[in-house]
Amino acid sequence: MADQEAYSPLPPWQRTAYCGTLRATDAGREVALLGWVQTRRDHGGLIFIDLRDHAGLIQLVLNPETSAAAHDAGADARSEYFVAARGKVVLRSEGTVNQELPTGQIEVMVADFEIVNPSAPPPFPIGDGDTAAEDIRLKYRYLDLRRPAMQRNLRARHQALKAIRDFLDADGFVEVETPILWKSTPEGARDYLVPSRVNPGRFYALPQSPQLLKQLLMVAGFDRYYQIARCFRDEDLRANRQPEFSQIDLEMTCPRPDDVMAVAEGMVAAAYRRVHGIEIKPPFMKMPYAEALERFGIDRPDLRFGLELKNLTAAFAGTSFKVFADLLARGQSIYGINLPAAHPLSRRELDEMTETLRARHGLGLAWVKVGDGAWQGPSAKYLGEAERARAAEVAQLQTGDTLLMVAGEARRLRPVLADIRLSLGAKFGLARSGELKFLWVVDFPLFEYSEEDRRMMSVNHPFTAPHPEDLGALDSAPLSMRALAYDMVLNGEELGGGSIRIHSRELQLKVLEVLGFNREEALDRFGFLIEALTYGAPPHGGCAFGVDRLCMMLCGTDSLRDVLAFPKTGKAVDPMSGAPSEVDARQLKELAIKVTL
Repeated sequence: MADQEAYSPLPPWQRTAYCGTLRATDAGREVALLGWVQTRRDHGGLIFIDLRDHAGLIQLVLNPETSAAAHDAGADARSEYFVAARGKVVLRSEGTVNQELPTGQIEVMVADFEIVNPSAPPPFPIGDGDTAAEDIRLKYRYLDLRRPAMQRNLRARHQALKAIRDFLDADGFVEVETPILWKSTPEGARDYLVPSRVNPGRFYALPQSPQLLKQLLMVAGFDRYYQIARCFRDEDLRANRQPEFSQIDLEMTCPRPDDVMAVAEGMVAAAYRRVHGIEIKPPFMKMPYAEALERFGIDRPDLRFGLELKNLTAAFAGTSFKVFADLLARGQSIYGINLPAAHPLSRRELDEMTETLRARHGLGLAWVKVGDGAWQGPSAKYLGEAERARAAEVAQLQTGDTLLMVAGEARRLRPVLADIRLSLGAKFGLARSGELKFLWVVDFPLFEYSEEDRRMMSVNHPFTAPHPEDLGALDSAPLSMRALAYDMVLNGEELGGGSIRIHSRELQLKVLEVLGFNREEALDRFGFLIEALTYGAPPHGGCAFGVDRLCMMLCGTDSLRDVLAFPKTGKAVDPMSGAPSEVDARQLKELAIKVTL
């Protein structure tokens, strides 16, 4: 009862300033502060408390000669207690100034102090230093979010999205919300399904993206649409992938790819300007998909450093090196990476790399070091002068360089060499911190053949328009067709992408047919879109950008969880709430669902 009588839902006084906003110019000002105790230090009569709120820290001084009551109350304060303090801002004496704090020139001489709510001992320190393992941080996420780093990240996210909204609003885009409960349509990943109580046996799907809905908005005449859309995909999780995520979704009528790219560039530039004060200069470089694979092995290359892949297939034509000769005879390829003399690998490191390639990928590594007039290494003695000269020219070899070579099918080799390139770049610190290398990858294939599913698949999605120059190949050679699609890449991370869409009913039906849908199946799955295309649908296109990945890049972190308030683990679990969890049998009965597991 005593605790209940002492409890008040209101703070003891109204806050007049945030801790981290006070400066030397506030000296002499009476302030009322509310916040958490970061640290408390008792110095033989004087008590010093570092008080923290979202804006930063300020030092409180509790002197019994100023206020015995405040001093006594402060003696009971501990880490993460939420407290209230009133007093006067004063300049610190010479020699006690803390140059590392924005508030380090001042302190608050406390006249009134009150513990608003005590705290249990926190499971990890709430500060910017070393912190707990991620599973503990996620279990106590409400405490983890108090840390200054997490406060900065989520506020930067807010600033970025505010800048993007302002930019799109000024450019004539209208924000339109689309449904979360929607129809299940095959778009690549599994849907999260939601049972309908009022329609037993039927299900909604949570949207993987608002793709079809934004196309319908273009048919509806909104001309320029956007939203910060919540999306859901029930797929096996990998690093930096969440079951639910946000994307900046936009669509416009009558664009060419360059028009959509220009909007996306301006949008990203606005975010960097607002968060970091950096001016990014569009337009960004463009690179065809095929060139990206040939030079870097992947379709999202990091351009901050070299170590490009070199196609050595022609250089070793007619080689007497049996391993290479046998592979070339089977129509396979040889690719290499030239590691400059400034970044040497030891024999042990080369042997470890060779063993890793063999164990993980079933591939061999041939390497040579270019000496002064001679090549050294296990493969050097098998290579003739002519092929050495051709390889040196293609790979631009200099004395002291190391040439790493792998042979096999190009589609298998290039991703493996891409990983080697990235690991070498990280090992030798070749990617300069703070450098921003933006890139558009264009001319993606329209289709790919899935050996696992034994059918044609869309590289982007089934509503992507073919390149007009390739339309004639739709019946005869669909795998040769390019898509009017484009991805924005920053420092090796895909930020987002999009495409021009199909606005012809017959072309859309034909593309779905190539993907294995007969006309009846296509109309059953996508009938509402196909019917809409018959009513004067304008040409349209757009893009979608991952909010979480963009904010991860803006905040300079390597984990999406550092820019999400309440993320899931790699097993799609929330350790804090325990979701997903079992539900009451009565709820299942109402939904006509029986759990068989």
